[in-house]
Amino acid sequence: MSAVPAAVPAAIPIRASGPHPAAAVLAARADAAVARAAKPAPTGYRRARAPEWVLGALAALAGLALFVGLWALVSKQGGGRIPDPVTVWDAAVKIFSDPFYSKGPNDQGIGWNVLSSLKRVGIGFGLAAAVGIPLGFMIGRFRFLSDMAAPVIALFKPVSPLAWLPIGLLLFKAANPAAIYVIFICSLWPMIINTALGVRQIPQDYLNVARVLNLSEWKVFTRILFPAVLPYMITGVRLSIGVAWLVIVAAEMLTGGVGIGFWVWDEWNNLKVEHIIIAIFTIGIVGLLLEQALVLLARRFSYS
Repeated sequence: MSAVPAAVPAAIPIRASGPHPAAAVLAARADAAVARAAKPAPTGYRRARAPEWVLGALAALAGLALFVGLWALVSKQGGGRIPDPVTVWDAAVKIFSDPFYSKGPNDQGIGWNVLSSLKRVGIGFGLAAAVGIPLGFMIGRFRFLSDMAAPVIALFKPVSPLAWLPIGLLLFKAANPAAIYVIFICSLWPMIINTALGVRQIPQDYLNVARVLNLSEWKVFTRILFPAVLPYMITGVRLSIGVAWLVIVAAEMLTGGVGIGFWVWDEWNNLKVEHIIIAIFTIGIVGLLLEQALVLLARRFSYS
């Protein structure tokens, strides 16, 4: 007897494997929107944009105009105690028409005063570089020296540079070498710290390869350490020159002699406030030029 086949269920609707029709419509609309966004705008409606340097120049001019306007407003509200921009400009034209006159040791043009300050900064900064950069390499290279120098650096780095001026006067018995001594002290710490930091950032694998190849310490320095540490070292040099130029003005105010700091103090004694403002602008411009020169040097000797 043959088996009775099982009852066949009613037909079950089979859902299509493709996407839902509504989803397909949304996807098509999204593709069309992307295509419209990617389509370049007509040439007649393309918005022109000024070059970046033009926008930067306009922003700088706007900032200077705002500064001069605020300066004139403060001068007017202050009853003339602070000279207005026009008065300072007229005095600057007169001063810079003959910046290198000399009528005695205490009566010289602003050009000679700036050069005297730069000379002190150059000597003190050069001595600091000759001492601080090699010392930074040794501190970063050898752990024992780093542990020895850490408490000394931590103790004396926060000390104001002018606090060292009486020690300089005591040691050298003269104002000029004392000011150079202060520049040397304040320029020393950034060079030591940044150079040592650069040495510590060198991957240990490089030094391990040098040890396997039995390279001498001089070759390790010239082939591995110096190229890798140079960006850090130049950063320390930039910080040092900025601090040195700041400190020399205050040091010359206290020590006297020829220099931009002494010139500011002398003009204050003569109650020539417009000359003090001119000196402030001169100090800022010289500091900016020094900073930009070192920025160009850093770009020239950048290693990747």
